[in-house]
Amino acid sequence: MKKIFPVLLLILVMLTGCNSDTVSTPLYDGKNLIIGVIGNLPKVREGNVKFKKIIFNKIEESKNLSSEFDAIFIKKEHLSEAANSKYANIYKHSGIPFFFIESKKSDIAFVDEPEQFSYEDAPDLGNPPPYAIGYPFGKGKNQYCAYENDKVNKNTIKDVYTRIFASIESGKCFK
Repeated sequence: MKKIFPVLLLILVMLTGCNSDTVSTPLYDGKNLIIGVIGNLPKVREGNVKFKKIIFNKIEESKNLSSEFDAIFIKKEHLSEAANSKYANIYKHSGIPFFFIESKKSDIAFVDEPEQFSYEDAPDLGNPPPYAIGYPFGKGKNQYCAYENDKVNKNTIKDVYTRIFASIESGKCFK
């Protein structure tokens, strides 16, 4: 028994170290960010990112979103409402990026022709879909932030948020 225990312990340590669900990317260490969130606040690794829970009325009524927020996240449970055509011009002209979190549908539901597509009727993004669609990033182009190696777990989700924070600061998103 004394000889088997060290061998089993060694095997356990080796298997734990080979866990492919861990993502070891550096934390976002850029400027402090304030992000408005419609929906549940995300759990992230960074301490220099603050979230403020908001509702759709806030983005409709605010004359200058960019003076209050660095970006807006719209979470999965509110994507159908986010596709309402009355918000399309806000997304296009607010001066800050909007991130549609966990959208399985194409961006056209939100910004291109929202009056022609409900969220439910918009084309799917594929399998697996990216975690977030960021709009706009220079010249009205969308950016997609995907999971690392298409694996979805709490570590890869936190990694996506880290990359989103860097994209907010730089104006680019990377896969």
